[in-house]
Amino acid sequence: MSVSSPAEPIGAADANADVASLPYEQAREQLVGVVQRLEAGQVPLEEALKLWERGEALAARCQSWLDDARARLAAVAGDSGESADSAGPDTDSTPF
Repeated sequence: MSVSSPAEPIGAADANADVASLPYEQAREQLVGVVQRLEAGQVPLEEALKLWERGEALAARCQSWLDDARARLAAVAGDSGESADSAGPDTDSTPF
């Protein structure tokens, strides 16, 4: 028998399992909607907690997409600019 921790209600992970497959734009759009609903303050406490958990999962998904994109850009920049960067700063010319 599995015991859930107080920090994660039963089924919370299952309720947000779909987040892992969302594309960035959809995850961001849903996150904006969650934030707007929470900021409005018109949802009952239990629903607010579920929205908060979903928002956390969506934010993590968006961050994962952004981190991956940053790494891919760095890899491309490293591949294309490696020969120029490896030379280092130009030490032969002085500004004065």
